[in-house]
Amino acid sequence: MHRKAHRGLAIASTIALLITAAGCSGGDGPGSGGASVPGVTDTEITVGTHMPLTGPASAGYSKIAPATKAYFDYVNANGGVHGRKITYKIMDDGYNPANTQQVVRQLVLQDKVFAILNGLGTPTHTGVLDFLKSNRVPDLFVASGSRSWDQPDKYPGTFGFNPDYTVEGKILATYAKTNLAGQKVCFLGQDDDFGRDSLAGVEKVLGAGAVAVKQTYVTSNTNVAPQIGAFKAAECKVVVLATVPGFTALSIGTASRLGYKAQWLVSNVGADYPTLAKQLGAAAPMLEGMVGTNYLPMQNDTANPWIQLFTKVNKEHNGDAPFDGNTVYGMSVGYLFVQALLAAGKDLTREKIIDAVQKGGFQGPGLVPLRFSDKDHSGYGGQRLSRVTGGVQSYFGPAYETDEADGPVNEYTAAPAAPPANGVPTVS
Repeated sequence: MHRKAHRGLAIASTIALLITAAGCSGGDGPGSGGASVPGVTDTEITVGTHMPLTGPASAGYSKIAPATKAYFDYVNANGGVHGRKITYKIMDDGYNPANTQQVVRQLVLQDKVFAILNGLGTPTHTGVLDFLKSNRVPDLFVASGSRSWDQPDKYPGTFGFNPDYTVEGKILATYAKTNLAGQKVCFLGQDDDFGRDSLAGVEKVLGAGAVAVKQTYVTSNTNVAPQIGAFKAAECKVVVLATVPGFTALSIGTASRLGYKAQWLVSNVGADYPTLAKQLGAAAPMLEGMVGTNYLPMQNDTANPWIQLFTKVNKEHNGDAPFDGNTVYGMSVGYLFVQALLAAGKDLTREKIIDAVQKGGFQGPGLVPLRFSDKDHSGYGGQRLSRVTGGVQSYFGPAYETDEADGPVNEYTAAPAAPPANGVPTVS
């Protein structure tokens, strides 16, 4: 009898602990037993990210999160979102998946951020998907075009931002098929889903046997002479690069040293001209004629109202840092997040932000539409081609949209939205 009473007390204590734990960590808003929302107070929203501020992918990419923060500071200076200021915690993972796991755990468990925003990298972010899901942390606008982010059934809280790499591969391959017919095509891609998804898109358009030489690289090895040498030996005339900026520069610089010339067709994530020119230095003229893709306003288009806005924000809140495509990207992410916060409403919860993103309808600086719905968590649905001519990167031809399956590559003709007068979105 005494033992039974003791056991009853233990069970009651356990139930009390479970109820307390549910109230502290399981609740996502005032409706769940009065529990507070992680990272949200009446005056502040705290979000976090992992970024390669150092390491093999830091060239260019280290500028993204500071640009996003600058846009948030601009919004904060204009009253914030529903009266709340946005605090952005930026953690350096060095593009190392082991570091990513560590810093994301810190952001979630110690800093108790509301969401992870724009975590960068295919190999890095893939390793934290399950952790973020199990902790029910919104995982918004991942900085990568991997198709892994578009799995609403498996990862309901994860959403992409970049066009997926298969869409991009199809668009680049369509350009090659139309404008470079009959020329031998080769491919260099990162040895992960970035490279594999891009190659899948290229082969959907050109055919599985049409890519003469396929090579990969790993970011821990900066010697790409064997891969570029293989292209030279095979007399490849066209090379598709699914590379981060440092490896775009290494590939083109190595080709220069080997006396090898090709028509480079480069992924949007590795094609920002100011970043590459800085990396290549005296070899920057090798970028002449490079064809890339993008889906946001070109950084040098000073007549574009979005570039005018972002240049102003950069001067006022980012120390007037050198302005390039990474700056535009970071501020575009910030703008979309503010739109999502506004759509989620003043009574902010994690569920409400996810619902708001899934409802979609966001219009911003993009040249192509965002795809968000309850069945599609990928980001932008297409791209436009760019070319470097006379040391200037500019768009040519129409924008295109397509899917990651076998759908056609179609022109997209709708005009981009204009920014609001004060540069801060309003509730639509």
